[in-house]
Amino acid sequence: MHMQLLRNDRVVVFDRTDFGPSKLPLPNGKCRNDPSDTALKVDCTAHSVEYDVLTNTFRPLMVQTDVWCSSGAIMPNGNLVQTGGFNDGERRVRTFSPCSTCDWQEAPNGLAAKRWYASNHILPDGRQIVVGGRRQFNYEFVPKTITANTFSLPFLSQTSERGVENNLYPFVFLNVDGNLFIFANNRAILLDYMKNKVVKTYPTIPGGDPRSYPSTGSAILLPLKNLKAAAIQAEVLVCGGAPKGSYVQAVRGKFIGALNTCARIKITDPNPQWVMETMPLARVMGDMILLPNGNVLLINGAGSGTAGWELAALLRDGRVLVGGSNPHAFYNLTGVLFPTELSLEAFSPAYLDTKFNNIRPTITAPKSMSGIKYGTKLTVRVVITGKVAKNQVSVTMVAPAFNTHSFSMNQRLLVLGNDKVAALGKATYDIDVTTPRSGNLAPSGFYLLFVVHQGIPSRGIWVKLQ
Repeated sequence: MHMQLLRNDRVVVFDRTDFGPSKLPLPNGKCRNDPSDTALKVDCTAHSVEYDVLTNTFRPLMVQTDVWCSSGAIMPNGNLVQTGGFNDGERRVRTFSPCSTCDWQEAPNGLAAKRWYASNHILPDGRQIVVGGRRQFNYEFVPKTITANTFSLPFLSQTSERGVENNLYPFVFLNVDGNLFIFANNRAILLDYMKNKVVKTYPTIPGGDPRSYPSTGSAILLPLKNLKAAAIQAEVLVCGGAPKGSYVQAVRGKFIGALNTCARIKITDPNPQWVMETMPLARVMGDMILLPNGNVLLINGAGSGTAGWELAALLRDGRVLVGGSNPHAFYNLTGVLFPTELSLEAFSPAYLDTKFNNIRPTITAPKSMSGIKYGTKLTVRVVITGKVAKNQVSVTMVAPAFNTHSFSMNQRLLVLGNDKVAALGKATYDIDVTTPRSGNLAPSGFYLLFVVHQGIPSRGIWVKLQ
């Protein structure tokens, strides 16, 4: 149900605990004793794993409380800090550190409010903001270094439909001015979260159909470009979802066709308007993933009905890891049209075809895990064996996203372009770029850095922006 790529190329995957035993035992006779669990009071099976992408192996992890429909983000130090859930997990704050023996650590009352179906975003000051959740029309911050309070956000109650909601897991993006774009149901606001003030109200998407859980569409902040400009544009794309009334009809056994439209809006414009587009296929519960070359991959989902579970994550080698699918109340592995799916698979976009190997860059410097500073010159050295088109060389940075319920929280791609490409001989080139100028453009932390040549990305390296 949830997936996060870490800086050590391992992916943490986890699901709810109240589905009964999983197929994976916890190691060394470990068991979780939880008197409040609704399925098993003593559970000796894992509901979380760490998947090692490089070796294609996994190890079981132990969550202590129910993480059903929770949220999270990678902190500047590279730790996954994850919040909320159901039942005994609804006020928990959990931490997972990237190391070969680490396991989940939990703080019992780390949240001021119960958070179930909330959305998180990392902020320029290094904190996370946690927005909304079921019957929570407010937001708060983690960790509680500045304030422990919750802050009222009436927009969330205004977008909640009685008995259906259609505003859970709101789409939250950090705008280039430092404010937060928050989309719920079929409309959005721009919030100054420090002053708790709505600074802009955006129009409703034409047609007015809901795009938020359970009428789940997907949304992304499109790649940020021209980062040296005085005024940088930011644009949000929202795709798919379910027509109004779909959830009520689905409960009655009638599955209405999904939406086949996308809507995009330049959130930095003084008078922003939605522009509508049509997809080749209608899609509910789809995932949108930013690829290293700046393209958007739309994957997963269904043609009718309302929300279930599906997820996808971009890996350092440019593949997309896909897992999930369980439209049942519990694990149901046989005798049904859509059984609980326990496998992971990797989707390889066309740019990984071997016919592009001669124009594919290979990064030789800096080394992975290097530190970079804001607003400074960075030189990236690559080897490209084929003919190089210097005006088609670009450097991109991608923030690793927290993936759940068709929304990749904190997903962000910055196009650094190139200031200069210098040929050094022996198929080696130096590419000069300028790093992002502030935390409003790119909050500090770990990013995947790629070199893209004629639309073909290199394997990424990890860099720490600070």
